[in-house]
Amino acid sequence: MDTAQQKTSYNNSSDCKLDFARLASEIKTWGSELGFQAVRISDAQADMSEAEAGMFAWLENGNHGEMDYMAKHGIKRIRPAELVPGTQRVIAVRMNYYPPGTADSWAVINQGEKAFISRYALGRDYHKVLRSRMQKLAEKIQEAIGSFNYRVFSDSAPVMEVEWAQKSGLGWRGKHTLLLSRQAGSYFFLGEIYTDLLLPVDAPIGTKGSFCGSCTKCIDICPTQAIVAPFEVDARRCISYLTIELKSSIPESLRPLIGNRIYGCDDCQLVCPWNKFAHVTDEADFHVRHGLDNVTLVELFQWHQEAFEARLAGNPIRRIGYQQWLRNIAVGLGNAPYSETIINALRARLDDPSAMVREHVQWALAQQHIKKTETE
Repeated sequence: MDTAQQKTSYNNSSDCKLDFARLASEIKTWGSELGFQAVRISDAQADMSEAEAGMFAWLENGNHGEMDYMAKHGIKRIRPAELVPGTQRVIAVRMNYYPPGTADSWAVINQGEKAFISRYALGRDYHKVLRSRMQKLAEKIQEAIGSFNYRVFSDSAPVMEVEWAQKSGLGWRGKHTLLLSRQAGSYFFLGEIYTDLLLPVDAPIGTKGSFCGSCTKCIDICPTQAIVAPFEVDARRCISYLTIELKSSIPESLRPLIGNRIYGCDDCQLVCPWNKFAHVTDEADFHVRHGLDNVTLVELFQWHQEAFEARLAGNPIRRIGYQQWLRNIAVGLGNAPYSETIINALRARLDDPSAMVREHVQWALAQQHIKKTETE
């Protein structure tokens, strides 16, 4: 079928209006063909008053830390038409990311000399992968109906992804604030397409904590107790924030609690019962690169900047920059079991050009010397 015939086929013969129900069905089929495990649609005008009140209370408490952009964009996070005028629907998608053959997370975390990296960051940058696929999905819609207004997002703008995913029926918000799915746990990425197409909307399957029951495993396991209440995370204590978003020194009181987690933290997902339903990804872009799932802290600490830039090209870790990378690893080395190899690696960076790196190296050396004394 040529493009003109295809466009015509989406019109009702009587009034030449688009057959939105058929189009919505096709969008889900195309999404599956493009590698999304689920595609759902929500009403951009849906009631978000509860989410709005929660967001402003969270900001008022300072839980966003140094993430000033969270407050800067304000109401645009809640009201899609404020961000993209004319938005009527939010097409929400999810894509599995857990890499096959990955070293057991708890085994790595429990070996203090190893480096634990959140499993979503072992392969290619998800921002690029999801945006590219959603753009292709939008282009398929254009081929079918002609020009329409849209914008794609993947953790890249003031969009409340979990809220829209929940409204669309992709899952429900767990007590750790992540989206949970009965079919897929939580090891997946989310993306959105804002559009002016009046597509039929899907029904939610639940709201906050709908299928969490009395379980508090995610709250109890958090190394820094960053989940201060069900559905509320104080980012200032969250290891993902401390190792990724925080650009300055990590508070000393929190450093020992970070352990060997040098980029993100998966603990709340690792203990979640729903992740027994999680699936490994078929997406080659998310497969492990450079052995990052099972590597020592010392090996990574010895990478020079050129190696960091080259080996992490296209990886989300590269976004934090070399200094933060060394800062994070220094904390891990300070928390590792005593080792002369670790001490020598730290000493080699005592004169690092970055004052922040030097400060964390000095802290780590002090921790190692304390451990050395305890072993004597």
